[in-house]
Amino acid sequence: MLLLLGGVIVALTVYCLVKQYETRMVLFCSGVVLALLGGDLMGPLKAFSHAMQENKLFEAIISVMGFAMVMKLTECDKHLINLLIKPLKKAGPLLIPATTLVTLFINTSITSSAGCSAAVGSILIPLLMAAGVHPAIAAASIYAGTYGAIFNPGYAQVAIVVDVAKSTPVAVVANHFTALLTAGVIGAFSLLVVAYFRKENKGYELAPEQIVEDTTGAFKVSLIRAMIPLLPIVLLVLGSMNVVPAFKQLAISHAMIIGVFCAFLVTRVNPAKISKEFWHGVGDSFGHVFGIIICALVFVSGLKSVGLIQALINAMISNPSIAKVSSAAGPFLLGVMSGSGDAAAVAFNKAVTPEAVKFGLSPLDMGSMAAIAAALGRTMSPVAGGLIICATLAGISPIEVAKRNAPGMILACIAVLVLLLYR
Repeated sequence: MLLLLGGVIVALTVYCLVKQYETRMVLFCSGVVLALLGGDLMGPLKAFSHAMQENKLFEAIISVMGFAMVMKLTECDKHLINLLIKPLKKAGPLLIPATTLVTLFINTSITSSAGCSAAVGSILIPLLMAAGVHPAIAAASIYAGTYGAIFNPGYAQVAIVVDVAKSTPVAVVANHFTALLTAGVIGAFSLLVVAYFRKENKGYELAPEQIVEDTTGAFKVSLIRAMIPLLPIVLLVLGSMNVVPAFKQLAISHAMIIGVFCAFLVTRVNPAKISKEFWHGVGDSFGHVFGIIICALVFVSGLKSVGLIQALINAMISNPSIAKVSSAAGPFLLGVMSGSGDAAAVAFNKAVTPEAVKFGLSPLDMGSMAAIAAALGRTMSPVAGGLIICATLAGISPIEVAKRNAPGMILACIAVLVLLLYR
């Protein structure tokens, strides 16, 4: 009976997330209700306190978001995007997948899917539509590349896998690099196939009121500024691979701070503004990204209180094949329904992944699978914030964008499942 009631609460939670009620409120309240049902009155409060003390996650997440805000202030992200426009214009028939792969690359440094969608989409969606690409495909080609952040060792989901698997950020990224890159290529070229079958890859004509003067040619790209957003990742990779031994001691936050100082030296933006924007990003990351993590852990605590987590674990132990499929299908479906890859991945990785060894799986593989699957599901969700931004920029319904991304995301999820858990 308790499991049945717990299942009803979970279903209501998913419904509220689909209806786009405030994510943190829904997760927190659901966790409290589940805990009360399970008779664990202090469970949610203990989970809240424990999450607030996740200092390893905290350091990585806030520094990455602070750095991202500085990149926006100094317009270094704008230089990087415009640097990549010229190759895109020469892509010809491969314009659609090239756009997706470029977005995937840019998302490694602009890690917010919504932020990346806004920054890249505002420039490239009109470019694609002017080239004759249908608005829905133009919007989809941007959002189909917004899970490249999982390549970034400092990204929140990577930090969570590091914590659960007791590994290092670069080791986690190296472990899923090939699978994630494969997913990106599959998503990009699947979208091209969809566009060809629907005859939406060319021939679209802008309405007279949509035609605007192309000002991208007037923007003078600085190669040095364009490289600044990528600098922290380069430093971390060079250190971890022992190419530059001196960089081996760099933590993620150190690399981000170095990037901030380099941005100041290159752009000479008022240092007071840079400082203010960095700490603005820190505050936003705590309130939004870390806030979701905290509330997701309260929700997980509630699931444990009513026995749902243990029931799932027992089922996976009895049927190892279910564990493999569940680590992909569960986060993927929750990502589709809720529009949040973060909430889906955190809930699974904190609740189930620590038990991966019992299923005959590596926590590293299972954690990455859940994180990537949740991101792929979110990428075809019509209620995802970033997808709505792309759809708005293209003047099209979000559901039309989601439908075009769906085949590629499903195929990509299956490919990642095979590459990570069946190798």
